[in-house]
Amino acid sequence: MLKSLASFGATLTLAASVAFGASTAAVAQDAKPVKIGWAAWSDAEFVTKLAAKLIEDKLGQKVELVQTDVAPLYQGVSRGDIDFMMMAWLPQTHADYYKRVESKVETLGTVYEGAKLGWVVPKYIPESEIGSIEDLKKEDVQKKLSGTVQGIDPGAGLTRLSDEALKTYALKDYKLQISSEAGMLTTVDRAYRGEKWFVATSWSPHWMFGKYELRYLKDPKSALGEAEHVDVLARKEFKTENPKVAEFMSRMKLPIADLEAAMFDAQETSYEKAVDKYISEHPDQIKSWLGQEG
Repeated sequence: MLKSLASFGATLTLAASVAFGASTAAVAQDAKPVKIGWAAWSDAEFVTKLAAKLIEDKLGQKVELVQTDVAPLYQGVSRGDIDFMMMAWLPQTHADYYKRVESKVETLGTVYEGAKLGWVVPKYIPESEIGSIEDLKKEDVQKKLSGTVQGIDPGAGLTRLSDEALKTYALKDYKLQISSEAGMLTTVDRAYRGEKWFVATSWSPHWMFGKYELRYLKDPKSALGEAEHVDVLARKEFKTENPKVAEFMSRMKLPIADLEAAMFDAQETSYEKAVDKYISEHPDQIKSWLGQEG
């Protein structure tokens, strides 16, 4: 009888140990910060900080934001150093980066569709003067633009495509001014306030379309690509290890018009305030992302 009780006690102890171990593992997983990678682009900053806020406040998990350039982002996710990123522009803009890591990552969902790359000019330049990238070949246009296309980061997909566009359209007298998003915007702001001519690389969604009156140049040779989708790329096994966050990310989708309005709010106030405002003004959308519909 005593032996039976001892055996029963040992079984209970083992069961309790297993249960405690499983519980500890679950708590450890929840306690481990979710690492989200992002590059310093305004659209990426808003959606990343919005996701981070909701993951912390609604899902109860800590978040660590990792800011770096685009190439290291893809490498970080593929190596497992970063859990996911929310700015994979596909199928063309980030095609080179994605191809290198395709077998080492998985797609959780699409954050927004209809994203666009292109070159923009201010609307005060008559469309009869510059309506298409082809028009940049005009001698008087080239002089007024000082033979310069204002660019962004050297590692950006838009930079690679813009370099190719110069060749595609045989714009031998032009140079792509490599800078950063902030540098490009400073140049655009200064030129716009003086109503000077400029052409700059840009993309939608972007808050600059809310601040300035701009238009895309026609791209008859599609050198800068067609409309794209922006995906969430995660490290392998993230979906299995953290299904709660992975499911949330698979449902998180924003209309581009809403995103651009929020990005402009962020410029006028701060990204944190714009995130709070977006959450308060889109309760039904947030509930659907969290799987709380109905």
